[in-house]
Amino acid sequence: MLQGSCMPKGLSRSVRHNLKKCRSAAVAAVDVYNRPGPRFRTAHFIVLIVLAWTALLHAVSYKRGRRPWYRRPGGTGHGVRYVKVDGDPKHWDLQECLRQFHGTDSPPARKNLEFLIGLRNKIEHRHLPELDPALYGECQASLLNLEELLVEEFGSKHSMVEQLAVSLQFAHAVPDLKSKSSSSTESKEVRKIATYVEHFRGTLDATILNSMKYSYSVFLVPRVANRKSLDDVAVQFIKLDQATPEELARLEKLNVLIKDKHVPIANLGLLKPSEVVAEVAARIPYPMNLGTHTKAWKHYSVRPPFGDANPERTRSEYCVRDETHEDYVYTRAWVEKLATQLADPAEYERVTGHAPPNPPAA
Repeated sequence: MLQGSCMPKGLSRSVRHNLKKCRSAAVAAVDVYNRPGPRFRTAHFIVLIVLAWTALLHAVSYKRGRRPWYRRPGGTGHGVRYVKVDGDPKHWDLQECLRQFHGTDSPPARKNLEFLIGLRNKIEHRHLPELDPALYGECQASLLNLEELLVEEFGSKHSMVEQLAVSLQFAHAVPDLKSKSSSSTESKEVRKIATYVEHFRGTLDATILNSMKYSYSVFLVPRVANRKSLDDVAVQFIKLDQATPEELARLEKLNVLIKDKHVPIANLGLLKPSEVVAEVAARIPYPMNLGTHTKAWKHYSVRPPFGDANPERTRSEYCVRDETHEDYVYTRAWVEKLATQLADPAEYERVTGHAPPNPPAA
């Protein structure tokens, strides 16, 4: 973490400048995303929210007494020299800000921004409205994470809640990707972006993938009341860690009825069982075949057994049901999990039911 978190009596000019830049970029990001019409919605949002986050982390750095500037190689201690561009210090980009702010930690909020940074690098000059519905969760999470850190570091007077509102909708649901024309989703550019999205999500641990800090998923549930006053709001965001026991009980019932999960786009970047076996076999010192793979998906419950009444219920961070071919395909995260777990002789025995031959010497 950045050091020196004490709050100064007054904010310096550099802090105030970056806070203003952060707030302006964030409001612009929301504005461009919520405007109706087929435009560069997600691409514009991502460019602006990255700008907002960069300015916020610069402000945090200045507040904590650090200059968010790149040092020249070997430049440490007194008289340190900084990299300059056109005579001005070169400021950290967002990737460097995250490295300085989080160090070696990789919380969901950081992975969310790393995902958007990579996406921005790919879509800045591409018009891809077909992917908007699939990326809503990550976009919404980045905005809420920004607001949370802004208030945490600089106080509620800098909150942007009063400037923003839930956008009105013509439809009852976000358009489904499957309803888009196949000609657009099959274009090379769209497939490149979809492959990136699929690969990034596939490498995430389940706790991060399903964290609201990484991707914010909501259901709008109608509120019913006998009487309504001007003090009542039509839409409320309920944080689970602040909900009452009654609210949690109601939400738990709703969660049983409506359960959302990340499902990768098409089958881009996904692997057949034989491909999983080949990759894992090359990385572990023990036998790996299709039989071993079957025991593994059963042991870790990543998909239903054959003949199950609900074949689509998979752990989507590892496995996805291919409805077209009526079989299952697997993510890179599944390969990584097996390569890590099955390399341990004790875990290998738990999964397969027998000790591995010739275990390596301790």
